[in-house]
Amino acid sequence: MRRLAPMLLAALAVMAAACEKKTQPTPSGEAGTQAAQGQPAGTGGTPANTETILLGQVGALTGGQATFGISTRNGIELALKEANAAGGVKGKKLAVKVYDNQSKPEEAAQATTRLITQDKVVLILGDVASSNSLAMAEKAQAAGVPMITPSSTNTTVTQKGDYIFRVCFIDPFQGFVMAKFARDELKLGKVAVLQDNKSAYSIDLSDVFTRKFKEMGGTVATTESYSQGDTDYRAQLTAIKKTQPDGIYVPGYYSEVGVIARQAREVGLKVPLMGGDGWDSEKLFELGGSAINGSYFSNHYSPDNPDARVQKFIADYKAAYGGVPDALAALGYDAARVAIEALQRAKDLSGPAVRDAIAQTKDFPGVAGTVTLDEKRNAVKSAVVLKVGDGKTQYVTTISP
Repeated sequence: MRRLAPMLLAALAVMAAACEKKTQPTPSGEAGTQAAQGQPAGTGGTPANTETILLGQVGALTGGQATFGISTRNGIELALKEANAAGGVKGKKLAVKVYDNQSKPEEAAQATTRLITQDKVVLILGDVASSNSLAMAEKAQAAGVPMITPSSTNTTVTQKGDYIFRVCFIDPFQGFVMAKFARDELKLGKVAVLQDNKSAYSIDLSDVFTRKFKEMGGTVATTESYSQGDTDYRAQLTAIKKTQPDGIYVPGYYSEVGVIARQAREVGLKVPLMGGDGWDSEKLFELGGSAINGSYFSNHYSPDNPDARVQKFIADYKAAYGGVPDALAALGYDAARVAIEALQRAKDLSGPAVRDAIAQTKDFPGVAGTVTLDEKRNAVKSAVVLKVGDGKTQYVTTISP
């Protein structure tokens, strides 16, 4: 028996490897909740037959913006489940191959290349962070594979080419929304800005907000910078405090904003903080605690919307994932549904045919607003402003283009 054990173990290892290689994506498009570095999440794999249409998603399932990728993935999965239950597309089932980019642009680019060259997907969804989507867009455009970002708001993302689309508003509008809200609703006269100087999203929002706030008669006392991943912002906040602003615009991601809020209160800044959709995460409340209360941010949708379509989405999402969907989940759901409708309308599943069908999207009834794509492949839609308090957000107002 001792002599046979090594041979037996070797045989079992070969059998296990063979079984692993045969793993295929589920027809429903379901993906697991974790992905190893450089590996697809869950049960993804190239379909073994032509009866499945394979989509791709690249998102941050780990790293600094992990809740973004997980929420988006959940929204996409829910849309695919519904489509498959209704018969799929062109008589075929839909599946999605999901890769974790670890919140890094270089990983996003590599994952996109893998989806195109190895997995042969017909369309790519993602990412949330604009810096990641910019890296992805270059690969997708060069290969002629349509890409829809659910929630990257930086202007230059869709400027990468005519295969790149989005179902969210863009930063020039989002920056205008908070500048207008700060002036008209909060009656702020002088503000400071604290931006992430390594984030295309943050810099774009900061620039637009500053310009619009000044055009509306306000003063921007100072602009301070930090880098994603920093943990101590006291020096910048102390410099801001010296200017005695009425409010602070922080167009960053929740992973930094929560800590910034705590440290702002520590140095004696009591004024309201304001931001963009990058704040939208349950983690914001955990990281910011009571320090984030009384702050405001612009966003794509509110769970308080009484619209029947929105409330059905929320109920279905709760049943599937156990929590209230954030805006990233809603936009992932909308992006997948826009893609599914375009695949239905396309004359075939070639890149040019799918691209042309997506470009024709008009008055699409999304849960995060009605989607009409303009000539620059951007969605024209309203934004909401939410107030943070006691571990939740409260709808304040809607601002239209």
